[in-house]
Amino acid sequence: MALVTPPLHTPLCDLLGCRWPILLAGMGGVARHRLAGAVAHAGGFGVLGMVREPPHRLRAEVEALRAAGIEHFAVNLIPAATAPALLEQQISTCLDLSVPWMVLFWDVDQRLIRRLKDAGVGVIHQIGASGDAQAAVDAGADVLIAQGVEAGGHVRGRMTTFSLLTELIPWSPVPVVASGGIAEGRGFAAALTLGAQGVSLGSTFLATDEANAHDHHKRRLIQARGEHTVYTTTFDRNWHEPAPVRVLANRVTRGDYDDLKSQGRDQIIGEQDGQPVYLFSTDSPLQGASGDLDDMALYAGQSCGAINAIEPAAHRIQQLVTGAEKALRRR
Repeated sequence: MALVTPPLHTPLCDLLGCRWPILLAGMGGVARHRLAGAVAHAGGFGVLGMVREPPHRLRAEVEALRAAGIEHFAVNLIPAATAPALLEQQISTCLDLSVPWMVLFWDVDQRLIRRLKDAGVGVIHQIGASGDAQAAVDAGADVLIAQGVEAGGHVRGRMTTFSLLTELIPWSPVPVVASGGIAEGRGFAAALTLGAQGVSLGSTFLATDEANAHDHHKRRLIQARGEHTVYTTTFDRNWHEPAPVRVLANRVTRGDYDDLKSQGRDQIIGEQDGQPVYLFSTDSPLQGASGDLDDMALYAGQSCGAINAIEPAAHRIQQLVTGAEKALRRR
């Protein structure tokens, strides 16, 4: 008897209102409306990366996404890394705009989750360990993103993506999404085979035409392999705690910046969005940034070795879908 290939359309697609269970990671500054819209139009789920952004920009990005015809999307915030007054303004803006979904990360703020749920907002929470997953579920989160240590950007836990999936999926009462170390169809298929209902991808969408990352960051990423990434706490200047990140190695991660050491941590190395970028800042270089771009945090996951070109986001999604379908048929 012939085996029936498991469909890529999972129950998560019906919950989020997308064709494919492929979520854009809410990369701060990088995942703005142009990228979120491109992902959504190609059948994925768009997420706006609005971490520490002022309310006027959050409003403008949501309105631009809706003007492009996108109604099913999320806004990503990191409460623990945001000043309380700004966070309250962000949440109030999202509620005023009737944002349908929120993606939260880092510490689990159960009061905030309940507030969002009471307001009718769906909550997706990215976690890195079972304890945070249980806390998020207890508070009412609708979806969990299981982030493995292979992921780029800020990394919450210490387990690999697939090990974390194996631990979470047997007991989780809500859909689990895989994140970290996945950039092409085989990894997508592997996550589904383990029981994940979707994937959340950062690096693979950073290297797209629509991403708001600086071209220098995109070029460095597509030239790199997984071994060129570094798990480090070096970039912590504007974060609330010395938290680990995964970035591409540069002279800052190697400690090879003698020309800057004498000026200490207050050394300005660049500018973007009208604001200075300091040495050791968590800011990655965005479009329009100037200065010592390679000394900034060049976020990249260990999947970067599978990303070899800068392409439209729609092409990337089609490659993921085709590759996953092929892998599942072979299985």
